[in-house]
Amino acid sequence: MKDEELDVEQLDDGPTLEEVRSWPATVSVARAATAFGISRSKAYELVAQGEFPARVIAAGASRRVITASLVNVLSC
Repeated sequence: MKDEELDVEQLDDGPTLEEVRSWPATVSVARAATAFGISRSKAYELVAQGEFPARVIAAGASRRVITASLVNVLSC
């Protein structure tokens, strides 16, 4: 499944920590948002403010979230 092809069940329940650990090294902001249980729009708002709870990198015009950073935050 591609990052951007999120199904309704995944959005409702969110991924488990084990599922997040199996994600690629970086993921879209939208996919990372599901791990935190926040909306895509809220996630992009936090990225724009520099307040997203996990590390975000620029990849050209897009932004990617470092999966290891997600795991660190979710493991606390």
